[in-house]
Parts: sequence; structure tokens; C-alpha cells
Amino acid sequence: MGAVEGEFVAWVAARSWTSGDGPKAIFTDGVRWLRERKVLLPGVTTLARLVAKIRDDTTKRLWGVLEGLLTIGQRYVLDQLLEVPLGSRVSDLERWRKGVPPRASGPTIIKALDQVAEILGLELADLGAEALVPQRRLGELAKYGMRADASALRRHGDGRRLATLLATVRHLEGKSIDDTLELLDLLMATELLNKAQMAANKEKVRKHPKLAKASARLAVAVQALFESDGWGGEDEEVRVAEVWEAIETVISRADLRAALVLVNENVPSADATDPDDWRTELVGRYTTVSGFLKVLPETIAFGANAEGTPVLEAMKALPEVLAHRSRLAAPLIPGRLIDAGVVTGPWKRLVFGHPAHEGGAVNRHAYAFCVLERFWRGLKRREIYADASTKWRNPQAELLEGAQWAAIRPDALTALSLPADPDVLLAEHSRTLDAALREVGGRLVANPDVWVDGEGKIHLTGVKAIEEPPSLVDLRARTTAMLPRVELPEAILEVMSWVPELAEAFTAVSGGRSRLKDLPVSVAACLTAHSLNVGYRPIAKKGVEALERSRLSHVYQNYFRPETLSLANVPLVDKQAGLPLAQAWGGGLVAAVDGMRFVVPVPAAFARPNRKYFGSKRGMTWLNAMNDRGMGRGAKVVSGTIRDSLHMVDVIFGLDGGDLPEIVVSDTGSYSDVVFGLLELLGISYRPALAVTCPTRRAGGSAPWPTTDR
Repeated sequence: MGAVEGEFVAWVAARSWTSGDGPKAIFTDGVRWLRERKVLLPGVTTLARLVAKIRDDTTKRLWGVLEGLLTIGQRYVLDQLLEVPLGSRVSDLERWRKGVPPRASGPTIIKALDQVAEILGLELADLGAEALVPQRRLGELAKYGMRADASALRRHGDGRRLATLLATVRHLEGKSIDDTLELLDLLMATELLNKAQMAANKEKVRKHPKLAKASARLAVAVQALFESDGWGGEDEEVRVAEVWEAIETVISRADLRAALVLVNENVPSADATDPDDWRTELVGRYTTVSGFLKVLPETIAFGANAEGTPVLEAMKALPEVLAHRSRLAAPLIPGRLIDAGVVTGPWKRLVFGHPAHEGGAVNRHAYAFCVLERFWRGLKRREIYADASTKWRNPQAELLEGAQWAAIRPDALTALSLPADPDVLLAEHSRTLDAALREVGGRLVANPDVWVDGEGKIHLTGVKAIEEPPSLVDLRARTTAMLPRVELPEAILEVMSWVPELAEAFTAVSGGRSRLKDLPVSVAACLTAHSLNVGYRPIAKKGVEALERSRLSHVYQNYFRPETLSLANVPLVDKQAGLPLAQAWGGGLVAAVDGMRFVVPVPAAFARPNRKYFGSKRGMTWLNAMNDRGMGRGAKVVSGTIRDSLHMVDVIFGLDGGDLPEIVVSDTGSYSDVVFGLLELLGISYRPALAVTCPTRRAGGSAPWPTTDR
């Protein structure tokens, strides 16, 4: 051990500095590191103390590096974040952590922008902390700072306190911008475009009877006009007066003029590119967006690619356009103030007028909405992005290129088991795809349940339901009678007695060891209250310390968070995998990913409207993964009902426990070529299943399990 002690210390220090893993994980990997090098292992206590000391030194080094970046003024400002200002009930840090209420409205976005300006005003982004400290260590400090009480942060030493506050504020910079742009997305999708389209549809329905009647009158006149072609001889021209006499026999000239005026007012011109008039309804909501449009491009720094640059420049110039005081009749402004190049499609009719406004004037309200709509769509396509954001950032910012990619390319190819020449891999896949296509094509000829129509589409015969045999009905009845009827809290407590690691996973947000008596009982009570959505009242019990209302609230606020819930699921997955019945179901290396939709009754930024699933309310999708042993292993909340293909990859690689699946099954809603390619490169077989071929999908269940050798 003495000969390699220096090398081992350097390895532990590097591991602690880059990963921030706990002493148990570093100790376990350290033993493996020593065994691989055939080093005589020291005593357990000696090795544990060495790992703990190096880890503590590394953590203090982290605090020292971050503290050293701060000036005296910045240290004072960060400490003031923990104090409660006069006239306020919470500190600035708590107010920033809570954020603004997630309501889709213009005033709410203005409040969110004010908060962004407050946080960015500390100018901590210029310190370059990310270049000196691993991102994971900054993330761990920020995670603690986002949950710890101000009183707990004050008790820490200067190094830890200031380092935590620095990391937390850097995290809040990105989070505040994310929340603001999420509110903008919510406002555009739900309150503006959706309601404008609904109002336009209602207006169409209201005007339809009058428009139909006027169109019928014009049709009668045109019919009489066409009939006049056969009057007189070949060389004799029909007089206009005769035509009008024929028309007035079926409809008066006054009624015809009124019908023409009504049609011209309600029907777009023949040269209009798009007859859709929902944009007209949108322009009427100018006051909703005028407030935050004046400060949005000035508060958040945006970037754009070649496609989004013209729109971004128009967005940056929009505050001057909105602030211009025009002598023209509102809402007209001189055309020289705007960028006419960004006005395309149906917006031209609203911005420039039809017929065009005199003197080249333009409609300010229509132009503002034209720029905002194109800016929003560019933001969603990442043609426009915010570099300080974590969700709306430039998707190419983290891509390696040049010397950086050349340095890491060999390791990346080795880790992914890819050849240096992509032509070899593509040729191999081409041969595999061609062989599979020929095999499937040969089977289609002999399969009566599959046929291909003239357009090349494959059609499958629906699977008929099989009636349950009497033996299955009898087995179900016997099994149900054998199962004992127990209360859910008792079942949770019994499972926790089988798996002690479950209760140990719920650690305090402060990171210290809990001193609460009967903590597992409180944890089981909180799990029961929130899993059943019944609150604390039916669970709390006075006189029992572990079940007091205040005790349950404290435990849930300080011990329940996504990290602890994920850690608690790990021993459950391992325990269930050892059951003989679960092993008979499958090998645990096949996973199905599917989503469940829920209505969100409270204001939330991730809730989206979808009348098909949520009616007049808003909702979200809970995307979860389940293995072939019937065990849920990971989940993620997805906004509304958006396409969940890329989110499925997050769920697969964010599993709580167990081995990474070798086969992933989903419905075709989760399919995309990008996901197929990613999983193929990562060594996972992706098998999307058609819903029509699966009786469980038609009944609302998960996708079918494929037959495997495991």
C-alpha cells in the first residue's frame, strides 16, 4: 500500500473533486481500484479514515475556490440575501427560490422579468466559477441551497455559506430565465393563440347565416348574368340594361349591393395567402403583451442562428417601435420604423392594411404580434435561444468541435464501441436492414392477417379478444380469497421492515444525520398521505410523537424530494428482482415506456390545455418506465401531451435502480428517427409497437412485452 499510496490519494482526490460522491461510494470503488492493481488492502478503518479525510479536504478546497472569487461587496450582498428586509415576510433568497406564481398573464411575466433583472444584477456570471469548479459540484451546492432554511445557511462557516450562496444564485439565474420563458410559452399557447382561434371560430359561426344569405343573393345575380349570354343573335350584343332588368326580377339592386358589401367585409380578398382570420382576433389583445415586450429583449440576452437572426433583431428593436409617439391615428405608425422583411404570410394584410394604408403607414399592434409570434416559434425551434437558460439555451453550445473533439474522440468511440470510420458501421447496418426487409417481405406473402395497399401502407387484422376460460376465473377467485385484507399503512411498514434501506434513503436536506425518533413511522405516514392524496388529517394522531401533524409536515418538507424518492426505489427494485415469481415473469432487461395523463387543478407552468384529454382544463403527462417483472423503475413529468420521444430517453437513462434495459418497448407516439438512432448507438434495441396490434393498448394498458430468451 505504501508504494501506491500517493497514486491512490491522487485518485481519491480527483474522484472527490469531480464527482462529489459520498464516502461509501468512494470507499467501495477505492477497494476495487486497489484490487485491480493487486495492492495489499489496509485495514477497513484505516482506508475509511483516509477516504473521509481526503474527501473533507476536497470539499474545503471547493468552498475556498468559490469564496476566493468573490469581492468584499459581493460577499456582503450574498449575506444580505439571507436577511428579511423591512416590510417583507421572507428573505430575498426565499422569494427568488419560490419564484412568481405560474399564471399565464402579461403582469406575471413582467414580475418574472423584474426578478430576472434582480438576480442578474449581482453579476456573478462574470466570475467564471464554471471554469474552475466541476459543474456537478456546483449543482450539488445549488441543490442544497435551494432547499436549506436561511437559518441553517447562516450557521455555516464563511467558506461553505458563501460558496453555497454563489452556486445557488448561479442556479437561480438560469431557473428564473427558464420560468420566464416558460410563462411566455404558456401565455402564447393557451391564452393568446388558443383563445384567438376559439374566438375566430365562434365569430365564423355567428356570421355564417348572414354570409350564406348574402352569398345566395349574389349567386342568383351571377346566374342571371350567365343566362344573358344566350340572348339575341350571334352578332347582337346584349345591352346592360336588359341584364339588370333580368337580375332585378329575382333580386333588387339595393339588396344585391348590401349583399356585396357584407361579403367583402367578411371574406378575404382573392390575393390573400391565407383566409385564416384568427390573427385578427389576436391583434385585439395587444394590451396583454405590450407591457413585457418593452422589457423582454432588454432583460434577457438572446442569441440566434442564421434563420432566427432577422426575427431576433426585429424583437430587439420592438421596444423603440412600441415607445414611438406617432402623429397618425392609433394604432398606425410610419412604416420606416419596422423591418418589413419579417412580416410574412397572412400578417401582411393586417400590418400593411388591405388596401394599404396611406403614406406607407403600418399597424403597430399587428406588427408587434407578428414579431412576437415569429419570435416564440423560433424560440421553440431553438432558432432563437437564451444562453443563460438551462432549457431554452443553444442546443449546439455543448457540442464539442475542433481540438476539443479531437482530444476526446478516441475515448468516446471506445465507450460507444464505434469504429473510427462511419462508412463501415453504415454499410453493416445497410446489410442488416436489407436482410430484415427481405425476410419481412417474404413473410407478408404467406400471412393472411397482413396486407399492403396500393399506396404501400401495411394493414393488420385486429386481434379478437379471447374469452377467459373457467379455470382462469376459478384461479382468480381462489387467489383473491387467499390475499389478506390489510390497511395500506400496515403494508408500507411491513415492506419497510423487509427493506431497511428504504427508510435510510430519506435523508435530511441539510445533509446531517437525523436525530428524529421513529423516523420510519413518519416516513410511512407521509408516503400513505401523499400516495392516497388524502392529506395529513386522516393519518395524523395526537399523542403519538411520530404521527403528530407538525412532525409529518416537517418530515415531508425536509426528507421528501426527488433524490430521496429515487434512492428509496433502488432497494425495492433489487428486492423485487429476487422474488421467484418476478424472475418467472422475465429477466428485468426489457422495459416498456408509456404515459398517464392527469388534470392539474392548480396554476402550474408545466400544465397545458388539450380538449381531447383535459376538456376545458389543463394537464400534464406522467411518463414512466416499467420492466418485464412488473416493477416501475423511473418516471418524468412532461408538460401537457407533447410528443414524448426524447423524454423517453431521459426516463430510460434516469432509472432508479437495476441494470440498464437491453430492449425498450413503447407505442408509436414515442417513436422518432433520432431516438431510434440514439438507442442504437447506446446498444439498446428499440421496438415501437403499433397500438392496433395490442389489445392492452386499446384497453389503456402498456405496450406488449416482446418474446425474449431472458
